[in-house]
Amino acid sequence: MTEALLLALALAMDAFAVALTQGAKFRPDARGGLAIALTFGVFQAAMPLAGWVIGAVALIYVEAVDHWIAFGLLAFLGVRMLGGHVGEEEASHALTGRALLLAGVATSIDALAAGITLPTLGVAPLLAVALIGIVTFAMSAGGVALGRVAGDTWGEWAERAGGVILIALGCKILAEHTGYL
Repeated sequence: MTEALLLALALAMDAFAVALTQGAKFRPDARGGLAIALTFGVFQAAMPLAGWVIGAVALIYVEAVDHWIAFGLLAFLGVRMLGGHVGEEEASHALTGRALLLAGVATSIDALAAGITLPTLGVAPLLAVALIGIVTFAMSAGGVALGRVAGDTWGEWAERAGGVILIALGCKILAEHTGYL
């Protein structure tokens, strides 16, 4: 369960960073903030669900190396987040309508790849997916509200923290499956 929560927190960081910037730059009202949080939460839950289905189908073919795949995907996503460029385009303009839907997809692409790793976590995938959606919703709502008050200075740090968490999860999965933990 701890791994699923850490994964949820890490995946929510890019949505949080975009929501924080939206709150700081565009100051959406409560309805706009709710729309951002709901969109990000739904997409962050749907993408790992799709990834899990892909991973479950492929697992019978790659079971011997699934831990390496999980490590590679999570490390790649983590390094990408450490670069601090995830969500830059989405944060540069006010998110409404089609732009909000596109931002929901763009900020959750990493969740699709992470969903492939769900079978390696040892937690019920549907529980993990629900947790990812709920955590993303809550963090996005909080990000918009915090951005309205404090500005967007924490967005970059949040994204980098998410990257570190994803890399650490990948290392933990690899260490467990190779017998080091």
